[in-house]
Amino acid sequence: MSLVEICFWALSFVTLVCALMTVLSKNPIFSAIYLLICFASIAGHYLLLNAQFLFIVHIIVYSGAIMVLFLTTLMLMNLNEETEKHKPAIARIGAVVAACILGLVLVSAISKTALVLPQNSGAVDIGAIKVLGKILLNEYFYPFEFISILLLTAMVGAVLLTKKEHKITIK
Repeated sequence: MSLVEICFWALSFVTLVCALMTVLSKNPIFSAIYLLICFASIAGHYLLLNAQFLFIVHIIVYSGAIMVLFLTTLMLMNLNEETEKHKPAIARIGAVVAACILGLVLVSAISKTALVLPQNSGAVDIGAIKVLGKILLNEYFYPFEFISILLLTAMVGAVLLTKKEHKITIK
């Protein structure tokens, strides 16, 4: 077994354990921490695939921005065990049955797929930032610029829609 395979299996184990702990943890803050570790291990998979750009974007977007959003939401909700309604037993059993059915569907779908191993035929390093930048700013220059103008327009529109008008009264 090579070092890459050992890293893959270790990251996969950490991802699965943290995903389970995210769902099974009773404290929402601990769930968010487990989710953060899960995001970091998924980013490690991107690094193993030699996709440095996706690795960095995943760390910045998911581990940074999304987790800040989750934690802010958790803090604003002020979850207490006394105020939290407990689900009836039938709802818990239904959730377990639905999760088991979903797991069986996923296992059957994965078992029917063919294993494709990467070929080392001197292919271009598609995940590298330099290659991605060249493709993005050469072949997809106009769509890239159009999306940036569209996002700028949407941002200005959102600011204008949420802006409250203040009436100035002169005495």
